Amino acid sequence: MVSLLYVCVRPESGAADAEHRSFGRALGVPQLDRLDLIRHPLPADLSERYDGVVVGGSPYNVVAEERDEVQRRVENDLEEIARQAVDGGLSAFFTCYGIGVVTRMLGGVVGTATPESTRPTTIHITDAGAGDPLFGPAAPQMGVLTAHKEGSTEPPPGAALLATNDDCPVQAYRVGARLYATQFHPEVTPQDFVDRMAYYRTTGYFDPHAFDVTAERVLAASVSGTDLLRRFGELLDGDLSPR
Repeated sequence: MVSLLYVCVRPESGAADAEHRSFGRALGVPQLDRLDLIRHPLPADLSERYDGVVVGGSPYNVVAEERDEVQRRVENDLEEIARQAVDGGLSAFFTCYGIGVVTRMLGGVVGTATPESTRPTTIHITDAGAGDPLFGPAAPQMGVLTAHKEGSTEPPPGAALLATNDDCPVQAYRVGARLYATQFHPEVTPQDFVDRMAYYRTTGYFDPHAFDVTAERVLAASVSGTDLLRRFGELLDGDLSPR
């Protein structure tokens, strides 16, 4: 039986609990193990205990000029997960904040020129994505939900760009066969996203005075990001190589 771990990098316990439930539902597993990196370090035997890891989002930013001790430790641990995935020791799916950590680790550039507010958006599957076991079935495009302050204009060295759009050119990429990273949030339903908005109402992801309008727009969206995680779970005990 495939063993999966949700890695939490959110300081807000309520938002973290909800994200955990979202990932478990999207992956289609009855019980998803959880590791809170804010409070606990990465175990040394991670790849021995788990076949796959999914990494949630965070209000942290890679481009922040000042990072406290906790954020530095969290980023070091996320980089270790990414290294193990690149080496083939386990499979990993990073989301939102995590894609910035991985991009920087691989020698790419993360900046603030490609933000996306809290909203639904359409991403376009690239030729590489069309041949990918996770993204291929969604080609040529898919609806997703996004909210981020930083991003990249090009994938890092060695990465295959899987999805893009005009506002944020790097929406998803794969490194090797076992490391995936998305700028958007694949785990959420529209209702999940609106529930999460309540925790980040005053943190700059959207106009707090336009909460109801933003929520209405999100709830009306048709999104299919959770299909990616379902396929990630289904393929984890098989071959994740591109077709």
